[in-house]
Amino acid sequence: MSHHELQRIYAAHVYYDIRAELEKRPSAPPCTQVDTFDGLKAIIPQAEVLVVSMLWRNELLDIAPRLRLIQSISSGVEQFDLDRLKERGIRLCNARGVNANAVAEHALALMLNLARRLYEARDNQKIARWSTTGTDERPRLQELSEKKALIVGMGTIGDRIARLCLALGMQVSGARHSARPLDVPGVTQVNMADLHDALHEADYVILTCPLTAQTEHLIDRRAFAAMKPDACLINIARGRVVEEAALIEALTTDRIAGAALDTYAEEPLPSFSPLWSLPNLVMTGHTAGETQFYERNVVDILMKNITALENGTEMTNRVV
Repeated sequence: MSHHELQRIYAAHVYYDIRAELEKRPSAPPCTQVDTFDGLKAIIPQAEVLVVSMLWRNELLDIAPRLRLIQSISSGVEQFDLDRLKERGIRLCNARGVNANAVAEHALALMLNLARRLYEARDNQKIARWSTTGTDERPRLQELSEKKALIVGMGTIGDRIARLCLALGMQVSGARHSARPLDVPGVTQVNMADLHDALHEADYVILTCPLTAQTEHLIDRRAFAAMKPDACLINIARGRVVEEAALIEALTTDRIAGAALDTYAEEPLPSFSPLWSLPNLVMTGHTAGETQFYERNVVDILMKNITALENGTEMTNRVV
């Protein structure tokens, strides 16, 4: 299958504009993009290469005789029936790493926000309240140099955060489930079995791990009890890695100093959640992975994978 044979790329997403990105590339085949499930159903019988994410349903396989490659727009591929794809010889590749920089920078922004209490400045701005050095009793604003960061989940994103923390003069330790040595020089490796000891040392605990049976509610009441009272938690992993009731208790009783969250046990976060009104909590609405380069990075992987499909060579981020 050469570019001459691949007549067209098909894409389906509500938000990301894959077609516009492909149009910037002279070597890319033309693209048809839809933004509804019905639209996807209408085009899939023709599709050899499909770029898709949450609009996918496995029933589509029944009407997709020509399908050879699915390029997922997201890293997560839990919506795909991997066994059926394998049976059909359809390749599936994910978008792992496309927003690693964005997520790492978001984590850093949240940490700086907590250290400098920027959230408070924004609240004061709304009520025209001038608050300057020495006007209140509370702990001074913090600098990150010399602070200890513990990163739980040392994959692509964790590594990137570790480098940013090191650049700021922080002491960095990292934990992951695999016993493989860490990839970033200067980071102290923590065994997951010793996590609570490491929590006791950390000023900032940054969660970047995937949600698995082992990590669900990893940060529970016992974990908060192990943390220092002036420590902060930052969660850019998945909401359920943190036990939400235990977090609310830790923040309302000053068990820890503060937290910043991008993900929640239930999304969108219900309006009645107590999290909305906690003064020592900074919240973003699952936006850590958002970046102006998202489509560009996905299409970079897609183009490599189309070439690999033609040449029978190894694919990038191949799942099936």
